[in-house]
Amino acid sequence: MPQTKAQIKIENIVATTDLKEKIDLKRVKKALRASEYNPERFPGLIYRLRNPEAATLIFSTGKMVCTGANSEARAKRAIRKVVTTLREGGIVSCKNPNIGIRNIVASVNLFGWIDLERAAFTLGRVMYEPEQFPALIYRMENPRVVMLIFSSGKLVCSGATAEEQIYISVTRLHSILEEEGLILYSRLP
Repeated sequence: MPQTKAQIKIENIVATTDLKEKIDLKRVKKALRASEYNPERFPGLIYRLRNPEAATLIFSTGKMVCTGANSEARAKRAIRKVVTTLREGGIVSCKNPNIGIRNIVASVNLFGWIDLERAAFTLGRVMYEPEQFPALIYRMENPRVVMLIFSSGKLVCSGATAEEQIYISVTRLHSILEEEGLILYSRLP
């Protein structure tokens, strides 16, 4: 049977930067009025952006973490936007932060039913304990990602550091499932 196109949706991207300078979070709280800063509960300041939709965690060490964006470009734009605001407010001097993508999580639908019992023996590098968790955990080596594979044909892919890795890993897994006869596209009556 010909391979069905997978539906892939980027759910979350985690990006980081280090401004390599100390940041006065009390000043940041005043500059970014909508931010949250409660050092007794959490050491960083939380600032949620609406455009692009993402949240940034800012630490006094100068490190920042952006989470919640659904594309690499939006994650980078969120960090640059916060850094620009901090620079314009005289809080930091950094102009061009070095931004790294640390993790990408995507949800996937292969539109078929997967035989997890057989897949557990066929794929290798898996953990499958259906009494504990309903998905098979598959650790792909190239690209280095982790896939949660559900019998419904739905997957969660995490660990990628570039969006392209998500598409490559899903395509490879889908091909393996088809080649090994581990995916069915219609239920038998």
